Amino acid sequence: MKRTITVLLENRFGAFNRISTLFSGKGFNLHSISIGETEVPGVSRMTLVTTGDDKVMDQIIKQLNRLIDTIKVIDLSKEPTVMRELALITVHFKKGNRTELTSLCSIFEGKVVDITNKSIIVEVTGPPDKIEAAINTFSAYGIKEIARTGMVALKRSEQVRTIESENLTNHS
Repeated sequence: MKRTITVLLENRFGAFNRISTLFSGKGFNLHSISIGETEVPGVSRMTLVTTGDDKVMDQIIKQLNRLIDTIKVIDLSKEPTVMRELALITVHFKKGNRTELTSLCSIFEGKVVDITNKSIIVEVTGPPDKIEAAINTFSAYGIKEIARTGMVALKRSEQVRTIESENLTNHS
């Protein structure tokens, strides 16, 4: 089963390398990894997608927490989460299928970001199942190349219940 983990870590030289070395050294598989700065200067958020049962996940989380640069590790697999990924897909283009390809692009709420007389590059953003569906659909036209960013994810915020919002809903 695929699991998603977020690691907040200090943005220092070698931090990314220590995490990737941990995964390869322990024999853990990484399906995707993405990293970027957060709203806090000097802190990065790394989103990892890996595979494992609860025992393996507990071991991964313990190992990640032991690393010197780690601030916090969050297993998002059982949390309400917003997940997104970006894919660029180069599809073979023929004179007769331009309308079909652009229509398919709009179905997936994607964008045509480049077009030549031989290919079209489509950008699709969304949850992993949407990316997979787009790839499967465009494969019928012949995919030349795919580049994917890897998953980024955030835990959904808790719903804040206030007296004012409860009164508004009760009196409507």
